[in-house]
Amino acid sequence: MFFQCRPVKLTRSNLAVVPASSMFEMVKAVAADAWRVLTFRASREQLLALDTRHLLFGFVCTWLVGMGRYWDDPRAHLAQRLGVGSLVYVVLLALGLYLVMLPLSPSDWSFKRLLTFITLVSPPAALYAIPVERFFSNELARSMNAWFLATVALWRVTLLFHYLARLARFRWYEILIAGLLPLTAIVTALFLLNLEHVTFDLMGGIRDSSGNDRAYAILFWLTLLSTQLFLPLFIAYLALAIVKRIKRRSRS
Repeated sequence: MFFQCRPVKLTRSNLAVVPASSMFEMVKAVAADAWRVLTFRASREQLLALDTRHLLFGFVCTWLVGMGRYWDDPRAHLAQRLGVGSLVYVVLLALGLYLVMLPLSPSDWSFKRLLTFITLVSPPAALYAIPVERFFSNELARSMNAWFLATVALWRVTLLFHYLARLARFRWYEILIAGLLPLTAIVTALFLLNLEHVTFDLMGGIRDSSGNDRAYAILFWLTLLSTQLFLPLFIAYLALAIVKRIKRRSRS
């Protein structure tokens, strides 16, 4: 038996509408996945299923919030206004975290998967784009920017801990050691280079640090805590990495 198929007439409207609707559905699905990641609802299977589409979506989000950080700053240079710095930052951050976690034998660990996750958690930085200086006094605007920075930082760190627990299958002490070590290392390095105040101003969008004593008091205590914790965390990290290596050798 032969089936007669009626030829489908392709028109410009058909060719234009179908791909556009398919693209919209794909972006909608990827955005839904990104929202699940941001709200701690992504399962391990969903984290493992993140692919190139999610990476591209994350890069776009990173690029947009990177431009939003400096859109109203007259002193920002061209690279900052174009969001290039944010794109470079997420790649370097993902590479650093990937190398730090690698000796601890995390499950299903890959640079691309981690980079995808790092880019997908960039949207909260859109808080930095709110021009609070235009609506509030300088002192209140500085305080709000500092709280924006604290909120975004806490959100992202908690997401990283959640990611290490769910995807890498780290135990609670491994999460504390591997998660806090890079943070304390960065703060300690900035402290040794005397750049912690400059970095705080840049990340928080604080352009005039005068009269912001409360925020800098918090920064002082965070810096002090980080410098005190770095060495114990580093020793614990080395011990944990050695134990993991011995276990890998015993299995092989």
